[in-house]
Amino acid sequence: MKKIPIPTELVTKVETLVTLTRAGIVHPERPDHIFHTVRSLIRFGTTPAAGYSADARNYANQPAVIDELGTLSFREVHERSNALAHALADDGIEAGDNVAIMCRNHRGWIDATVACSKLGANSLFLNTAFSGPQLADVAKREKPKAVIYDHEFADVLHDAARRRKRYVAWHDPEDGSSSDPRLEDVIAGGDASDVTPPREQGRAIILTSGTTGSPKGANRSMPRSIDPIAALLSVIPLRSREKTMIAAPLFHAWGFAQWALGISLASTVVLKRKFDEEATLSLTAQHECTALVVVPVMIQRILELDDEVLDRYDLSKVRAVPVSGSALPGSVSDRWMDHFGENLYNLYGSTEVAWATIATPRDLREAPGTAGKPPRGSVVRIYDDGGRPVARGETGRIFVGNDVQFEGYTGGGNKDEIDGLLSSGDVGHFDDAGRLFIDGRDDDMIVSGGENVFPAEVEDLLHNHDAIADVAVFGVEDEKFGQRLKAVIVTRNGAKLSEKDVKDYVKSNLAGYKSPRDVVFLDELPRTSTGKVLKRELKDVS
Repeated sequence: MKKIPIPTELVTKVETLVTLTRAGIVHPERPDHIFHTVRSLIRFGTTPAAGYSADARNYANQPAVIDELGTLSFREVHERSNALAHALADDGIEAGDNVAIMCRNHRGWIDATVACSKLGANSLFLNTAFSGPQLADVAKREKPKAVIYDHEFADVLHDAARRRKRYVAWHDPEDGSSSDPRLEDVIAGGDASDVTPPREQGRAIILTSGTTGSPKGANRSMPRSIDPIAALLSVIPLRSREKTMIAAPLFHAWGFAQWALGISLASTVVLKRKFDEEATLSLTAQHECTALVVVPVMIQRILELDDEVLDRYDLSKVRAVPVSGSALPGSVSDRWMDHFGENLYNLYGSTEVAWATIATPRDLREAPGTAGKPPRGSVVRIYDDGGRPVARGETGRIFVGNDVQFEGYTGGGNKDEIDGLLSSGDVGHFDDAGRLFIDGRDDDMIVSGGENVFPAEVEDLLHNHDAIADVAVFGVEDEKFGQRLKAVIVTRNGAKLSEKDVKDYVKSNLAGYKSPRDVVFLDELPRTSTGKVLKRELKDVS
């Protein structure tokens, strides 16, 4: 009998259904729940507005947000964002307008983002670590009609917020007084009735980190189907109606993606405005969270706590610790899982390409430092400088394709593209098992004395040294060799380590020409709010 081929699209839909059923998103529903969900999707599309509108009716009194001010139910989030949306509309905010949001992790960020979604306005997320000139440049390019901000950022936003509508999302009396209206007052005096759906869906504009230049705005819409979400859930064991501690910044692509995923799962999100190592463990344990969302530097800082402190908090309910945003050293993943169990999932991607690969706990044990394998629906290929595919094991430029890529930069332009795939901006290679390894940025490679050197390889090695707590390795100009490597090191707990010790350690593990010629010791490395080292600030440190 002739075998009848099954269409790939049908297979994908079946796999999606199975995954969503396992995650608890798809299950026998009361007819009214199905009606509310479908109605919200028809009215608002696949947006945060639709998610909270449906959840407000299906899980009205269940907790949606837990932060330092208490707990908000799904109904309260829905009504608060309605009231804010009506108030913003009264102040002239319309569909298609940009609204800048510069908030830490608290309910005000969610109020503002969902309200913009209900209006069809674009949420322009500002990095809380940006300088005044950076923010002014972003505001000049993106032209937000309004700025919603935490009062602690009033001074740094002085130029960027000039002649724009302004609202204070979080106000600490210690920061002084403010003449701008407070979000809580605006919401309390607003109309909580349902908002008329906009003529167009709003977008999220997420800024690149700005570590190598002026931050760019990356346009991003919510996925048009649930297939990409199912692909993620097929690897990471997240379940519906559970609690997730999001420690990663919500304004960053990683924090935003996990919050958006939580909307699909009707998750309760637990937030703390500023990251604190012990408080993160405490809140995760206290609320019996089953997921903890972090960036690598947060894991490093948590693991610097004494074992006595780490043992104080019961994280046995945590099934998944998704981590992304920067490189995850193998030594760090091993230490985390040795202490907290096999629950670490390392996602590799970028603001532009979203997620490309996922490393499971097993991947991280078998191949420490790996970025993992592409999930269903993602394509990752490696090309040489001429645009030709490279053989497995060879290093080249990484290109990614999936259904959740960005839609171009707001200022124009796009990433390099080959065969419909976008450049991630990194170089890497696949091992024999098909796991991806990141060898560095595609513009980080240096040529020293005629030899190609990727600083990331040396950096990963030094992370494994028992006396080193943190390290950055990069290239600097050299009159004799063209370029040379420089290592800036933070020792662990005051450990004694000399420049010679560092050089000898590298030479004993790697080719001699990969040993850094300059070694500098500091108490701390400058980082962005998502943990990326600001290497440009270290170039002249001696």
